[in-house]
Amino acid sequence: MSKAIAIDLGTANSLVYVQGKGIVIREPSVVAIEKNTGKVLAVGDEAKKMIGRTPGNIIAVKPLKDGFIADFDVCSSMLKYFFGKALNSTGMFSKPKVIICVPAGTTSVEERAVRQATMQAGAKEVHIMEEPMAAAIGAGLPVADPTGSMIVDIGGGTTDVAVISLGGIVTSQSIRIGGDKMDEAIVNFVKKNYNLLIGERTAEEIKMAIGSVHILSESEHLTYMVNGRDLMTGLPRQVEISDHEIHLAFKDIIQSILDAIKSCLEKTPPELAGDIIQRGIVLAGGGSLIRGMDLLISEETGMPVIYAEDPLSSIVLGAGNALENIDLLRKVENGQKIGH
Repeated sequence: MSKAIAIDLGTANSLVYVQGKGIVIREPSVVAIEKNTGKVLAVGDEAKKMIGRTPGNIIAVKPLKDGFIADFDVCSSMLKYFFGKALNSTGMFSKPKVIICVPAGTTSVEERAVRQATMQAGAKEVHIMEEPMAAAIGAGLPVADPTGSMIVDIGGGTTDVAVISLGGIVTSQSIRIGGDKMDEAIVNFVKKNYNLLIGERTAEEIKMAIGSVHILSESEHLTYMVNGRDLMTGLPRQVEISDHEIHLAFKDIIQSILDAIKSCLEKTPPELAGDIIQRGIVLAGGGSLIRGMDLLISEETGMPVIYAEDPLSSIVLGAGNALENIDLLRKVENGQKIGH
């Protein structure tokens, strides 16, 4: 008996859902490799701890960049590890049937790469599902109904904005900007303004601790002590930075996300736009959890903005839901074909 599994193959984190079990894996999309032999030493949480801390012969690789496969073999090894871990826990060793989620702007070449990497990792058959559709199902939106639902999914590598009706994506925008670009912006800001070099893990910690896209009131003011290497002396140094500075660092990134949302709304048929005004824009993905994101989008669009119940898991829950409900999967697959 073969099992069916759903995967949210994210730039920052990967989640795996096993049919009848729910989410069994939630780990960073990182693989540690021995340089000379190409041998995989660690995957997920273990590998992430090694980022920026490895000796010369070990490298920590992120096989996905901006939502797409950057290193095919490493991605396949990572998927193989996830399959093994997910299926061993259920005592099933046969090849699984897999639903794997990709960003809305995926080209046929990129989609083929995802399909091949998944097959190489040991899948029996592969179904591709677009992330905004999966996120909308996971957020509990009535995707199969003849009403408009709008989802904004801000992930690690991409931001997907889509309006969905009757099981298909009516209009969508996908930009290769997400949480990773925010980390990069923090690294560059600290380097430019403080002559201090910090790593991506530190940048991510700063983002989670004091990251904000909406000006906070004086009483909510946040600061963070940052450790890094002084670019002038080469010695370790500590500086204090504020949420207001991070807000400035994020400015261009947030503008791109707002432009994508507005562009999607401009292309939405008027009847569906009316539905969205009533129901609101739904946010999903880890990047949407930055302080003030809902307030800012609401101010800029004039629409109510709500969060999915579990923003970090919406995509994999939606794909898992489609696994458990074959009619929904067929409807979505047909909707995707019509949409393209």
